[in-house]
Amino acid sequence: MENVYLVVGLGNPGAEYVRTRHNAGFLLADNLAGKFRTGWGFERKFQAEVAMVRVAGVRVLLCKPQTYMNASGESVSALMDYYQVPGTRLIVAVDDADLPLGELRLRGQGSPGGHHGLESIEQHLGTRDYPRLRLGIGRQVSGVRQITGHVLGRFAAAEWDLMVKVLDRASGQVLCWLEQGIEKAMNQFNGAIAVPEQKDKA
Repeated sequence: MENVYLVVGLGNPGAEYVRTRHNAGFLLADNLAGKFRTGWGFERKFQAEVAMVRVAGVRVLLCKPQTYMNASGESVSALMDYYQVPGTRLIVAVDDADLPLGELRLRGQGSPGGHHGLESIEQHLGTRDYPRLRLGIGRQVSGVRQITGHVLGRFAAAEWDLMVKVLDRASGQVLCWLEQGIEKAMNQFNGAIAVPEQKDKA
């Protein structure tokens, strides 16, 4: 079977979760699909919306699990088994409340950090050794752990303007990972997006 790369964006299905902070992974997957002008199709055997594209001659499967966040591993493991995708050819995009809005952090492995979607993937794959791209969504109150309302809330207008830039940069990071490897993608894209200072009008 031809080598396949798997790009997974995590989120929750349903209209009530559209453009919420917790769906940052879905938003990135949609951004990538838009750049390739491809549509989504629901695959029942994977419980996921999928889209197939080619990047530099490589077959890439975009995926949005439809299991709800806490069971994301069911879709990811089913896709990896079917397409024989090793952990090195998987990347998972998730929201991260511990990173400020506007910051990207790609790592080759690591702990779930309390993210239930990553916990589910680790449980089903039996490993933490796969790349994950964290998209910062910030916190409303520093140090407060109970942030359900915040992560499930929608971006404010100013936040969304910044998030659009984040998604474009994150898409570039995923493409760099596919074409040039994880080290290059981390070195070139990790960090915060600079926000232009607002100048007072004279």
